[in-house]
Parts: sequence; structure tokens; C-alpha cells
Amino acid sequence: MTDRISLRGLTLEACHGVLPPERINPQPFVVDIDLELDLSWAGASDDLSDTISYADLADRAAAVIQGPSVDLIESLADRIAGECLLDPLVEAATVTVHKPQAPIGLPVTDVAVSRSVTRVARAVIGLGANLDAPATRLADAVRRLAALDGITALALSPMVVTEPVGGPEQPAYHNAVLIVNTRLTPRNLLVALRDVEAVHARTREVRWGPRTLDLDLICYSDPSCGEARSNDPELTLPHPRAHERAFVLVPWQLADPYDASAAAMWTDLWASSEHTEGAAPESLTRDVATRFGVRAGPEWPTWMAETALVRTW
Repeated sequence: MTDRISLRGLTLEACHGVLPPERINPQPFVVDIDLELDLSWAGASDDLSDTISYADLADRAAAVIQGPSVDLIESLADRIAGECLLDPLVEAATVTVHKPQAPIGLPVTDVAVSRSVTRVARAVIGLGANLDAPATRLADAVRRLAALDGITALALSPMVVTEPVGGPEQPAYHNAVLIVNTRLTPRNLLVALRDVEAVHARTREVRWGPRTLDLDLICYSDPSCGEARSNDPELTLPHPRAHERAFVLVPWQLADPYDASAAAMWTDLWASSEHTEGAAPESLTRDVATRFGVRAGPEWPTWMAETALVRTW
């Protein structure tokens, strides 16, 4: 990411420092902020909602500076940087706090510290394909996604095979779930998914029709903003139908057996199914998955299967 918004020289008096007089007598603090984000959306729309309000950014930083006293400007920089990441458009922030009158006993013109933070969000991506060597296409999609700047692949489910749900008559699907850490915002992550689909000539002419590659953003969350929620028709989060789809929930649980959201959805799906009764079993075996039309698929290529990324079944 090369786009930046910078705020320079925000100067306010406050009481921060280790020494008792610093907690009583205000002194100047100067703050510089650099935000990394994608400005192409704002450039195209000319809409403030697609970028950062400079006034709001300054107000939030000022509230931290003039808030509770801290001993260290390192702590002050960290708090301001954390405030910057509360804006869901920000991918990374660098905050520099200057304390020009720091009492160090020697003539200096300035003392400053810089703190850089990067958004680390967790995203669950559903993969599907049922045309033209689907297993090979899924493997290529995982390779491309894992290589993208701003994405770190964490876990990959085994590949499964499922029958189509809705739509015209078509071949069976190969499905999987990839879990990643990312600094990308949900909107930019979706763009990255669409770019990988485009490599495989994905078209959207028939709803629920056959496809060379389908990449769905199932859910997105990060420690700063929590779980992302969106009603945008182009990006609905969490995915509105994931809880109904065994071809999503089975590989999702195989990729991360400890994910509470996936486990809760699976329990609900089990309870609502006409093919099951009683409590959902603790172990998601192949026999259990078969009740929902999900069966084991081909193995991932050797170069993938030998990594810690791929989960076993």
C-alpha cells in the first residue's frame, strides 16, 4: 500500500511524564500521524465516506493527548496509533510524538518516538469450483491468495466434494475453506478475491450456475473493530447464507476446529436437519459429513500438503 494521509504538527499542551512536575505543569506535545489506506475509492467517488475526515482524526488524537496522563510518550504514541486503527479504512498507521521540552538536562531541540501499527484482521474465505479441473483451480487460487501482499495464509481445510445447491443441472463442486490474516480492509480483500477469480475467467451470468472458480468472503474480524458487518449488496458480511451451507461449514470446521462461530452454525444446521437427531457429535467425521452431502475430495498437491497450512481429516 503506497497511499497515505498525513497529519503534521498537531500541537497541544498536556501533562505527561515520569517526573512529578510534569504531571502538574503542562508542556507542549507535537504529534505527526501517517495513515496507510487505499485512496482509489475516494479518488473515483469524490465522497468523504470513502476516506478519512482529517478533522475527526485530529479530534480523536487530541482527545488522547489531553486525556489521562501517562509516564511515557511511547505509551502516548501507542494509544494514538490504536485510535487510528479504529477506523475500518485504515490498514496501517505510524504515529510520532515529539516532546520538545523534555527535561533531560542537556540542550536538545527535540525528543520524539514513533510507533507503527498494522491491522491484523482474520478472514474466512470459501473456495468452490466445478468446471475444467476444479481441484487444480482451487490449488492455484490458494497459491495466488497466499502470495498477495497484505495476506498471510493460516489454515487450509481438506478439499471436499459436494453436490450443487440450487441453480441449473451441473457437475459436483470441489470446495475448501482458507483462513488468513490480512491488513486489507474487507472491500479491498473482496477486490483481491475478484482479481483471482478473473484469472480463471469467472463469469456471473447465471445465479448459482457452474463456475470455474468462486471465492466468497465468509466473515472478517479484527481486534480493533470486532466483526465486520455490512449490508452492501456487493459485500454482505457475515455471509448471509453460510449458516445454511454444509459445504462451507464442514471445511470451515476442519480448517479451524476451535472457531466458535463455525461450531455454533454447525450445531444449528445439525438441529434443523431432517437427517439428524439428538446432539451434534463432537467429532466431525467423514461419515457425519456425508449425511449433509459432503464427502472427501482429492488431496491437495504435494507441495501444499506437506506444509503446516493444510489441515488433515
